Amino acid sequence: MEQEKTDVMMRTVHTFVMRAGRMTDAQRRDYETLSAKWCVPYKEEQIDFTALFGNEKPVTVEIGFGMGKATGIIASENPDKNYLGLEVHTPGVGKLLGDIRDLGLTNLRIVEHDAMDVLKYMIPDSSVDAFHIFFPDPWPKKKHHKRRLVQRPRTDLIASKLKKGGYLYFVTDWLPYAEFALEELTATEGIKNRYEGFAPHQEWRPETKFERKGKNAERVISELMFERV
Repeated sequence: MEQEKTDVMMRTVHTFVMRAGRMTDAQRRDYETLSAKWCVPYKEEQIDFTALFGNEKPVTVEIGFGMGKATGIIASENPDKNYLGLEVHTPGVGKLLGDIRDLGLTNLRIVEHDAMDVLKYMIPDSSVDAFHIFFPDPWPKKKHHKRRLVQRPRTDLIASKLKKGGYLYFVTDWLPYAEFALEELTATEGIKNRYEGFAPHQEWRPETKFERKGKNAERVISELMFERV
């Protein structure tokens, strides 16, 4: 019975809501002309990362990159690593595609689909060196907590995709979500906290407009980093 409840949650409860967002002309043009080159079509078969990127460099998966500013910067500053961004917001996909072109990136790809489906069907077990989850929807109302991305059994699925020593890095400006996520990640088998409680700020992570907005509203920025053991 418990497994049936877990399966239903994973299949039917989405961690996102499809918000209607207007694409700029530039985003639409980049989406139409560049998606065939840099987007990986969703399909229920596993990705061969070596074939996809043409090398065996470490792979980082970012779940929900929004408009992709931090994603592009991190990829450009770390050419020795490969990055796969997962996002359902089409304007954000269009914006990041333009950044890939403008920054001349060869180490970044995108899957435009529900991350839980991508993880379940496309990402091989023990194949990912890092997961980045930056400022996901906190779903503050109690009745919506079941939609939060960082909670079991979703974290169990994410952990199963990490290589030994790989890490999950989570950042939020909603303290109740941070405290909730700390409990859920601590209870997730196969991963452990790198720190005692919250992690210190990772200086290599770029600050985004969304993060500045949170700081201006005097919300606390909380970070967590768990690694596969």
